[in-house]
Amino acid sequence: MIDKEIIKIASNTENHGVLDNYTHFSKLKNSICGDIMRIYLIVKDEKITNFKYECESCIYCQASVSLLSRSARNKSIEKVKNFAEKAKNHFEENTKSFDGEWKVFDKIMNKNNISRKECLLLPINTTLDALDKKSL
Repeated sequence: MIDKEIIKIASNTENHGVLDNYTHFSKLKNSICGDIMRIYLIVKDEKITNFKYECESCIYCQASVSLLSRSARNKSIEKVKNFAEKAKNHFEENTKSFDGEWKVFDKIMNKNNISRKECLLLPINTTLDALDKKSL
């Protein structure tokens, strides 16, 4: 059964949509299940000032991107990349908790959801991919 918290988080779609004037963009597909994630970012002075997304995906992916879109806004690229690396290793290292401003991810990235690891990481990987290539 899907955790009610996941549904609640995923239902916050305030950052769902397209940014026409984005500076960074990526579209990735989960090879396991076919989920598709599109990330649109506006980066100014090494800081993410706006973050929008579109997804054709499961509830786990939607919850992850919803949290990420809110958490990454007004953060430096370096901070977001550091979080992304921690998130990618989170399940392997069996880390109990994320630090500070990323603590909200404890609600979804836990041992109960390990089978959905790729779904939870797709938005993070798509964001990293967008940050690694400049769109305009």
